[in-house]
Amino acid sequence: MSDDLLHTSLYDLHQRSGAKFVPFAGYAMPVQFAMGVKREHEHVRQRCGLFDVSHMGQILLHGNQAAMALEQIAPIDAQGLKTGRQRYGLFTNNNGGVHDDFMAVNAGDHFYLVVNAARRSADLVLLQTGLGEDVEIEVLEDRALLALQGPEARTVLSELCPEVGEMIFMDHRRVEIEGVPTWVSCSGYTGEDGYELSVPKEQAETLAQRLLSFESVEPIGLGARDSLRLEAGLCLYGHDLDETTTPADANLGWAIGKARRQGGEREGGFPGADVILTQLANRDSPRLRVGLQGETRTPVREGTLLYDEADVEIGQVTSGTFGPSVGAPIAMAYLERAWTERNQTVYAEVRGKRQPMQVSAMPFIKPRYYRG
Repeated sequence: MSDDLLHTSLYDLHQRSGAKFVPFAGYAMPVQFAMGVKREHEHVRQRCGLFDVSHMGQILLHGNQAAMALEQIAPIDAQGLKTGRQRYGLFTNNNGGVHDDFMAVNAGDHFYLVVNAARRSADLVLLQTGLGEDVEIEVLEDRALLALQGPEARTVLSELCPEVGEMIFMDHRRVEIEGVPTWVSCSGYTGEDGYELSVPKEQAETLAQRLLSFESVEPIGLGARDSLRLEAGLCLYGHDLDETTTPADANLGWAIGKARRQGGEREGGFPGADVILTQLANRDSPRLRVGLQGETRTPVREGTLLYDEADVEIGQVTSGTFGPSVGAPIAMAYLERAWTERNQTVYAEVRGKRQPMQVSAMPFIKPRYYRG
């Protein structure tokens, strides 16, 4: 492991817990623990897992015009976001491509953003050049980010802080958990009920150890995080999204706020609006992100080319693995529009052989987000 890699505040705890590390977005991150990726995946689906996601970027936007300014660089309905609520958003470029995806919280007197680790620097440049002088940008370097995910996450965290038990999907609150000031969002990246917890770095290990003291909670690495999010149909930037992918390509039209695309004074006004709104209105993007499920047991990986029965190339896999909860190979791919109807068969070229896969609904599992 390179000495140049950054460490999160839980690195020592991960070492003591038997983590295997890999480089990820400039950090040494745990890819798995003693249970192994498959058992970690199953544990999150059945009980509860604790993830270290402190490599993600955390940013505050201060100023009365923060919501309006954010809408100038992203097609999010920031002005319509109620205090204490969170929303998924996209930064877009002038060609309609996705610069990054992020989460935004209306925290009352400011906005709180969580952005992808690998895009943090690029996002900061975008914010600094696009928001204007009326918005103050504060990059949080002193906070860690944990994720507690799984069907028992609510029971575990409610024992330490009863008020979080009332939170529904995409709620955000600031609470104290056993003396640790914590920003809690009811969200995650697994398709399960759960929470993300932003805490001061110096108190992160204390809270993590307290959560791991519960019999139902196990540490979970990036390997299981990836298979969990893929089963949940959630995109990973740099794989399923990039600067050449439009929201229409990615089937993410729902992430464009209605107020930004249905007429009125707030329609458009964000980078690439002409391209994006035209594609959404006409439903004419040439390719679409779809789910694929294998008809054999052979996993299909990122970069695998896809063909029709006539041996014509029609697309490419962007994420793929064996889905432990599905019991079959699963993948996300971009296919030519004519091949995106469900139950059609396409063929993935794996080691010189064509493996049949069916176009499938996504997510591959039924999400269990708690909506009250």
